[in-house]
Amino acid sequence: MSEELAPETPETAEAEPIKQRKNGLYPGISDELAENMKSGWADTELHGLEPIAQASYTAARRAALSARFPGERLVIPAGNLKTRSNDTEYAFRASTEYAYLTGDLTQDGVLVLEPADGGHEATVYLLPRSDRGNGEFWLDGQGELWVGRRNSLTEAEQLLGIPAKDVRELPAALAGATGPVRTVRGHDAGIEAALTDKVTAERDEELRVFLSEARLVKDAFEIAELQKACDATARGFEDVVKVLDKAEATSERYIEGTFFLRARVDGNDIGYGSICAAGPHATTLHWVRNDGPVRPGELLLLDAGVETTELYTADVTRTLPVNGTFSPLQRKIYDAVYEAQEAGIAAVRPGAAFRDFHDAAQRVLTEKLVEWGLLGDLSVEKVLELGLQRRWTLHGTGHMLGMDVHDCAVARTESYVDGTLEPGVCLTVEPGLYFQADDLTVPEEYRGIGVRIEDDILVTEDGNRNLSAALPRRADEVEAWMARLKG
Repeated sequence: MSEELAPETPETAEAEPIKQRKNGLYPGISDELAENMKSGWADTELHGLEPIAQASYTAARRAALSARFPGERLVIPAGNLKTRSNDTEYAFRASTEYAYLTGDLTQDGVLVLEPADGGHEATVYLLPRSDRGNGEFWLDGQGELWVGRRNSLTEAEQLLGIPAKDVRELPAALAGATGPVRTVRGHDAGIEAALTDKVTAERDEELRVFLSEARLVKDAFEIAELQKACDATARGFEDVVKVLDKAEATSERYIEGTFFLRARVDGNDIGYGSICAAGPHATTLHWVRNDGPVRPGELLLLDAGVETTELYTADVTRTLPVNGTFSPLQRKIYDAVYEAQEAGIAAVRPGAAFRDFHDAAQRVLTEKLVEWGLLGDLSVEKVLELGLQRRWTLHGTGHMLGMDVHDCAVARTESYVDGTLEPGVCLTVEPGLYFQADDLTVPEEYRGIGVRIEDDILVTEDGNRNLSAALPRRADEVEAWMARLKG
């Protein structure tokens, strides 16, 4: 990775001597080189650009936001780069709220809705093209010669359907702003500093909650993206099955890397850290170390999702026999989880309470645990009343899904877990049973077995649709699918 020049801002590029990185190889920049770099470049401005596919949807989302907060200035930042180590950064991922309202995915962007007659006027503040006159494009650490071309403000306006301005002018403009202001916190410290005496935590949280609840019901664009994410995820699971022999020869990391390749080829990234849990690791709910062995005769719990280029993620889990065939006990536990998931999916429909699918799945799992004698002589009803099944079921049976893997997370309880399902809601149904390796309350042969089955379910007008149905779920179908893929 080249490292010759220090990052430098356009404001200081001409006013101060060129500052090199410590231990850089060049002693400085001659006047002749600086002048040479100013000219001789072709005009690369793009013309006649068509709006991005979701432009009409983002406009409708902004209109709903405007109607909720009339007369108030609303400031929604994309966020900034985060340092990984020294002078390297993590890959940038725009804040969900900003991407949802603009469709723009670039760093440092800020959407501002200014109160106007009858609503708001939206402006998106962005980094413009790098300045070639002052050398920014090749001297600044984020200049285009270093990190690649970005859209001009005119190009951005055409693509996003929103007037665009230079984001470097925004902090000063906000500092002089009057009237009520709200912002989404936690993404851009500079913007927050400019607004420090104009906002309150309580009012800002109301904005954040509204934007979270706005995503409870997905529009047509979002549903198509979620289907795309699920389809790519299914291909990723197929990729993994095809290389299980290589994972056996190495570790869970081979599985992680294989799925990551699919996510980067078919989408933007993984939507969350992949859980590639083999053997007893499957009993750890969020096992993301992925450094353990993959052994024939054990189970692999793979919980992974592709995030599309527009930042919508799938969230799918399959529990697979590494050697392609379930043992009798593994199959008994797997079938119990499958039956619970079937009951949960059947409970997803318009007008149902959000909690219904969880309750349905938990009842099935509890019935199985009682039937297997793991809860003494207690009745199913008593076990559910006391929550004793949770020793082995551990987690809730699902959550909202969308741009965040746990989407709509700050919505009000009455709108989410105490709410009612309606068409356009997308959620996961993911019951599981987990028998820890050191759990002395279960027979020894159960210990170290973890099973989860998870699918992404869309509420439709007349019931539901399984967006991840391309992947088999029934035990015999899983075995046949694996045998076919392994050849």
